[in-house]
Amino acid sequence: MLHLLGVNLPDQKVVSVALTYFYGIGPLTARKICSRLSFHKECKLSELTEGQLNQLSGVLSEMTIENDLKRKVAANVQHLRQIGTYVGKRHAMGLPVHGQRTRGNSVTAKKINGTMLRKYSTVADTAFARQALGLFQAPLSRHQN
Repeated sequence: MLHLLGVNLPDQKVVSVALTYFYGIGPLTARKICSRLSFHKECKLSELTEGQLNQLSGVLSEMTIENDLKRKVAANVQHLRQIGTYVGKRHAMGLPVHGQRTRGNSVTAKKINGTMLRKYSTVADTAFARQALGLFQAPLSRHQN
């Protein structure tokens, strides 16, 4: 196992596949990195020299990946929630954000957005969620004397 920038990469994987182990690097970006560093398509991590590994770590250190990217995405979602956009309200309510149906298949979105709601719950966020759900004032009873 190769430990590169905090991620364990298996030695016997092709370099373009192993790069997708990083959060924020997909297959297309991995192929672009390999072509930029002139690695052939079937090159495995165990075949790379020390200089090539240093080049690879230099390219990866310039990119926004792993925890920095996660922090950036969370900050963007938090900003959308604070300014009260439609997307921010959908995040706050734990509903799908990108226009999907909610009749029967929004279970995954409710799981993902619900964890974000619980993870970043502060007094201001709770008030924002209540406002988004319309829970600021309890309805008055009709039977008041």
